[in-house]
Amino acid sequence: MNRDKTIISEDNVYRNTVMRRFLKHKLAVASTIFLAIILLCALFAPVLSPYSPDKVVGGFSDPPSLKHLLGTDQVGRDVLSRMLYAVRISLLVGFASTAVSTVVGVVLGLVSGFFGGILDMVIMRFTDMVMSFPYILLVLVSAAIFRPGLLNIILILGFVDWPGIARLVRGNVLSIREMTFIQGDRVAGMPKHYILFSEILPNTVAPILVYATSVIAISMLDEAALSFLGMGIQPPQSSLGNMLNGAQSISILTSKPWLWVPPGLMIILLVVSINFIGDALRDAFDPSGN
Repeated sequence: MNRDKTIISEDNVYRNTVMRRFLKHKLAVASTIFLAIILLCALFAPVLSPYSPDKVVGGFSDPPSLKHLLGTDQVGRDVLSRMLYAVRISLLVGFASTAVSTVVGVVLGLVSGFFGGILDMVIMRFTDMVMSFPYILLVLVSAAIFRPGLLNIILILGFVDWPGIARLVRGNVLSIREMTFIQGDRVAGMPKHYILFSEILPNTVAPILVYATSVIAISMLDEAALSFLGMGIQPPQSSLGNMLNGAQSISILTSKPWLWVPPGLMIILLVVSINFIGDALRDAFDPSGN
């Protein structure tokens, strides 16, 4: 009983220490607040958006006004309304594809690092094979093979991004499995699934969490790039990428900035914010790693 209380107390101290280190990063705190606000705006887009994102409500490419704060696009749809729904898509793709890649990578990394032998060799050679393909080429080919759409984009990005997480987890497992408390569990006859998921996995959460932030940012950029090329989210559904797709002509770039500056700026702010948070998490979990 006393041992359990000691463990709980140590966990609380560790969490408080991590939180205190994180809060020292002012840019990360500001980024967290910004991301929380954007996430709330995305979740409540049906309530906050002044118009339907797919409805023609004004003239073609009208400039910003009191009626349309960010103007209208080439077919007369409200840019602000489409932005709110587009951010929802970008965040959904980022978080969902990262969840897929994290689950696949963590499972393969745990199994490979813990059991070793022929299983480790097979998993790692397959991982190396996937990583040997040029990343962007693999994404583009996969997007070209499968029908463009939200679910397919999430699955494509999820199954392309897992090798990095798998290698990270495997490296941590190889280190942790030789520690005294793991050897003690083996001597005590603890089940392998208990050692894997109750002892080893909790000790790899920190690096996984840090790495996942970079995957979220990369996934959001990939979705925007695919949608910009017409291989991702398809109109009339809005995404930050396909909103930029309409700004490819010189006339729009020079004379109608409201069509491309808001979605472009939003992509930059989202990615930079997530990267700031990831850097702060890395420093909070491992201050000696600088």
